[in-house]
Amino acid sequence: MTTPSLGVLLPRDLPADRVLEHARRAEALGFDELWVVEDLGFRGGAAQAAAVLAATEHIHVGIGIVPAAARDVAFAAMDAATLARLFPGRVTFGVGHGMPDWMRSVGRWPARPLTYLQEYTAALRALLRGETVTTAPGAAVVLDAVALDPSSVPDVVPDVLLGVRGPRSLAAAGRVAQGVVLAEPCAPAYVRAAVEQVAATGPSRVVTYDVACVDDDEARALRTARAGLTWIGEPDWAPHVAPLPFAADLADLRARCASPEEFAAALPDAWVREVALAGTPADVRERVAARGAAGATTCVLFPAGPDPVAALESLARVR
Repeated sequence: MTTPSLGVLLPRDLPADRVLEHARRAEALGFDELWVVEDLGFRGGAAQAAAVLAATEHIHVGIGIVPAAARDVAFAAMDAATLARLFPGRVTFGVGHGMPDWMRSVGRWPARPLTYLQEYTAALRALLRGETVTTAPGAAVVLDAVALDPSSVPDVVPDVLLGVRGPRSLAAAGRVAQGVVLAEPCAPAYVRAAVEQVAATGPSRVVTYDVACVDDDEARALRTARAGLTWIGEPDWAPHVAPLPFAADLADLRARCASPEEFAAALPDAWVREVALAGTPADVRERVAARGAAGATTCVLFPAGPDPVAALESLARVR
């Protein structure tokens, strides 16, 4: 059984003038990790990571995730290496496919997405180790004798994790990366299924995201968490829901509701307990432990409610 590290997410839409406040407060409250998001139209992952690393002293910062095809691998390696040189041992670099619709809207969805991601990850890790990389003719990722300058190669090479969800992509993570970032919801059944699909032959990090709310009044915590669950059941999240014992009933409820808001309001408490980290501090500690037993090495809490910075105080009670 793994005792997971406890992280917190920096929401993508948090006002810019509160980003550093959020990071500093997360560190002061004792969270082990802070994860930043790179979603189309919001903030860049490396830029956010640099800002919060500089504004804090020891909290570990993860980027979850950089869409591979959106950024040339040599330049992504420069970003990752720069962060790792400036803040050794404090950075994890997450890479993934990106949301297909977003990537197509900017003309960057690869013809062979899984092949591209595997080649990209292998090249990124090699560059960060200081290797010179030349890819084979016809490869999806093209590099010709590319290397980082020796002065830029980090002494502490950051882990590269894949933010993926499909079985073939999870299996690829076991071959080419040092672990996975599993986006929310991450019920224990899904974590267990994902770990089995990764089938890593050595140590592998498993980072989970979950909507979270901690309150002495469990009913109020569940009610607050519901507002962050409107998207559960959408097609892209099918792998997260499929292992759950109530997957068919959830799909039926989703189909019967006229809006995502109606669907979230109708979710039974038992389902919310499973797909979110919501409840009293003891409740949430128990559910974090269940994710650890399923294979999670870090549980990242996604603050629910109107004020993510204020929510950190209550989330920290889980520690």
